[in-house]
Amino acid sequence: MLLSVPATSANLGPGLDVLGLSLDLRNTFSITRAKTISIEIYDEGQNVERFIADNMFVKIFYKTLESLNVPKSPFSFVFTNQIPISRGMGSSSAVIVGAIAAAYKVAGLQLDKEEILTRALTQEPHPDNITPATFGGFNVAMLGVGAQRGRVFHLKHNMPSYLRAVMVIPDRPISTKYSRQTLPKRYTSNDVIFNMSRTSLLTMAITQERWDLLALASKDRFHQERRMRQYPILFSVQKCALENGALMSTLSGSGSSFFNLCLEDDMSHLLQTLQKKFYRFRVVPMRLDNEGLQLLDERL
Repeated sequence: MLLSVPATSANLGPGLDVLGLSLDLRNTFSITRAKTISIEIYDEGQNVERFIADNMFVKIFYKTLESLNVPKSPFSFVFTNQIPISRGMGSSSAVIVGAIAAAYKVAGLQLDKEEILTRALTQEPHPDNITPATFGGFNVAMLGVGAQRGRVFHLKHNMPSYLRAVMVIPDRPISTKYSRQTLPKRYTSNDVIFNMSRTSLLTMAITQERWDLLALASKDRFHQERRMRQYPILFSVQKCALENGALMSTLSGSGSSFFNLCLEDDMSHLLQTLQKKFYRFRVVPMRLDNEGLQLLDERL
């Protein structure tokens, strides 16, 4: 069996834990029946012993099989990872979604993306990354409450093919757990209104292709500046991107990567400028993704 799940960029400025979109940069998971369990990792995470000894994908895969009443049996796992680890590009969400989807296929079930998303929520309590990882595109997602607790309510919008992302990927991570601890417990009404208005405008601007509004609509008072203070050079990344063709420039998830959206015609200049100024970082151009989780080969 061969599955792939894309990278994601969440929050997009003001949409903390709500907004996210899918990037055409994928982790690929190969699972085949075997006599003993074996794990191979290529590219990101390669030669990291703890990813072999305590593999997140394998743990979630077998836990999901157990919940589906499928007896445990050995498989060979081969992971080819393009998504940077601990850089705010949804590597954990890709693993979670991929592992659950793989278990569903081994159990003989169809890949119902809504079911997979619901199960993914038990592993990742925030829907902003797991939703675009599953469905692709630009997503607005929220959690149900009360009788609807445990469900993700979401809407997807396909992104046009003439847009590009230029990701600036620093050489150091920002811990999502620590980063979240730096956020305040309460916000002022002015800050809440500021973010609500911009999240709403950003969503409408994307769906109506009003790219001229993105720089204004992607401003934030909830989390971004507090997280960027952990790595102040990110302020320079954002400023440089917005001055050189980026339609919007936002911290990707909790960081440390920066998401820069641009028109295809402006990508070359933006890419070269960021590469020249931030030569110690990876600066990677990529398309946006509208597919999300993909099953490439069903054979075990």
